[in-house]
Amino acid sequence: MNFIYRPFLLALIFLAILALPKFVSAEENSAPAEKPFFAKVTAVVSEQKKTDENGKEYTAQVLRLKGLEGEWKNKEINYDGMNLTADIIGLPAFKVGDKVVMNRNVDAEGGETFYVTDYARTNRLYFLLALFFGLILLVGKRQGGKAIVGLGFTFLVLMKFIIPRILAGSDPIVISIIGSFVILIISLYLVHGFNAKTSVALTGTFLSLVFTGILSSVFVQFTRLTGFGDESAVFLVSLGQNVFNMKGILLAGMIIGALGVLDDITISQASVVEQIYLANTKLSSWEIYRRAMKVGVDHVSSIVNTLVLAYAGASLPLLLLFSLDSPPVLSAAQIINNEAIATEIVRTVVGSMGLVVAVPLTSLIAAYFLKNKILRPDDEVFGRVH
Repeated sequence: MNFIYRPFLLALIFLAILALPKFVSAEENSAPAEKPFFAKVTAVVSEQKKTDENGKEYTAQVLRLKGLEGEWKNKEINYDGMNLTADIIGLPAFKVGDKVVMNRNVDAEGGETFYVTDYARTNRLYFLLALFFGLILLVGKRQGGKAIVGLGFTFLVLMKFIIPRILAGSDPIVISIIGSFVILIISLYLVHGFNAKTSVALTGTFLSLVFTGILSSVFVQFTRLTGFGDESAVFLVSLGQNVFNMKGILLAGMIIGALGVLDDITISQASVVEQIYLANTKLSSWEIYRRAMKVGVDHVSSIVNTLVLAYAGASLPLLLLFSLDSPPVLSAAQIINNEAIATEIVRTVVGSMGLVVAVPLTSLIAAYFLKNKILRPDDEVFGRVH
């Protein structure tokens, strides 16, 4: 059983990689706009402690900076923050040597004003990523290296296929499903090998993803979500360059978000079924399934809790509103009814339901195929025991 699916999948992967460059990006029709640029603080000319109308203290500064890129490279730039409010600044005091992000504003008379909008933290983020990849390689070794390559391919599909096609006006749901399937095929087989254990996980993930997509569509419609619960969605539409299907983008986000956890739980369940069978080949399909489900239930319980905590952590400021009891704070029911909160509730619950379904589905497929000799543990198709 070294069989047909291997050359078929290799061909599919090869075609997918060849097809990606054709969908690189949507055409840019907008006029060029002022772009932010990096600069470095060379001198703090003056600074003053001020208090805004809400009693919040902040530091207003006059800075001298040097441009670090593009047309501003090595040019001296002056920034006067004395007349800006704390809401506009929104940043602590800067010191000499700090790298920052700047914007330039040109008025009707041609006068220009520079604004410091943020810290330049890119290099520190690169350092954090390098630390992350190093830890993966240290612990995971060769398998960890494959996981990093798979992560890179996932990022490539997202940035070079899914996002550009949605920006170009394609159906977000169709594009997210196609992209998710390509990600699944490449990532799972790359990391876990060309074997039937991976094929079972792929099948279970895809079926669970379809279930999650259908469920998401039903409950987005049922709860009458519009896709405008997020500020970035409103900003995207305000650009006016394309007519976006915001409800479709919301559904696409739910599908892609569910994918990240589904592939983990399905490959784990396929491995559990394999090991149970290899420990006792006399077990029936039902007994293998029953024992695998004991492990799966524990896995689902912990992952669902992880999902809830992850969303809670991301929405902590909103959750704090529940503990306030003074005007003009809304009631708990009114807060839940807010689309931003309702969207996260639907996303969490629907994604968790997809996880719950993935465990018995993957376990059943693996147990049936293995016990009925459709897959054999003694050849490469199901993976060898080392």
